[in-house]
Amino acid sequence: MYAWIFRNLPGPLWLRILTSLLLVAAALFLMVRFLFPWLAEVTHAGENTVGMLLL
Repeated sequence: MYAWIFRNLPGPLWLRILTSLLLVAAALFLMVRFLFPWLAEVTHAGENTVGMLLL
């Protein structure tokens, strides 16, 4: 899939590399901004039922 995207990007090699880096940065930004906070709300990952073991 990634090779297909890279092959179908327009322009010379340096422009395709720059565009693919921008696409990766945009995807990471969207995940950090929207997906991960929503996922943390839905899964309640901070809540646990096991107490802390004190030695």
